Amino acid sequence: MAASLQDRNRTRGGAIIKAPLLAQGAARRVGRTVLIALLVGLSVVACKSSDDAVRQGDSFEFVSPDGKTAIFYDPPPTRGKVGELSGPDLTNDDSTIALSDFAGKVVVVNVWGSWCGPCRSEATALEETYAATKGSGVMFLGLNFRDRKDSARDFVSDRKVSYPSIYDYDGRTLATLGTPTSVVPTTVVLDRRHRAAAVFLRVVTAAELRAIVERIAAET
Repeated sequence: MAASLQDRNRTRGGAIIKAPLLAQGAARRVGRTVLIALLVGLSVVACKSSDDAVRQGDSFEFVSPDGKTAIFYDPPPTRGKVGELSGPDLTNDDSTIALSDFAGKVVVVNVWGSWCGPCRSEATALEETYAATKGSGVMFLGLNFRDRKDSARDFVSDRKVSYPSIYDYDGRTLATLGTPTSVVPTTVVLDRRHRAAAVFLRVVTAAELRAIVERIAAET
């Protein structure tokens, strides 16, 4: 009985002694975990650019905008040039359209689809801005994405859209532009060297778009 009681006491004593040791070990493990998390967090912050685009040579590469839906790239020397956008003409099966067709012009590229509700509400603002600025060497170019061609053509006809669109069902041209394929509508304003000057990841109004287009068109 005495031996059994002594063993039990040792067991209880061992538990009492070991509990702080276990707590200390757990605390050390938690401390190491917190330290690693902090280092990882600092690493992420360090790798994160404060800009919304970086230049690879003179090329434009879009980077996550941290929740912003209107991004502007100034001064002009910091802008990157977008890739060559080209593809079939939405309304003419025998024709293709390329960004290079509009050399020396400010080009407003709008990603749209007839299935996109906000695109329907935005169409009037785009057409109004195009009509008001095309005399200043401005061109608008649509990228019709993930759409049925007949539906897209009806959209253009019904809303009297007078500027051309590339039919880009599979998104290859959009991939060249480099903006998120998950955001429709998207509008990118290119300066006369076809460098990205502004990106809108939302519906634009005629007033705000005209202001930025006229400012870029006036650049020398």
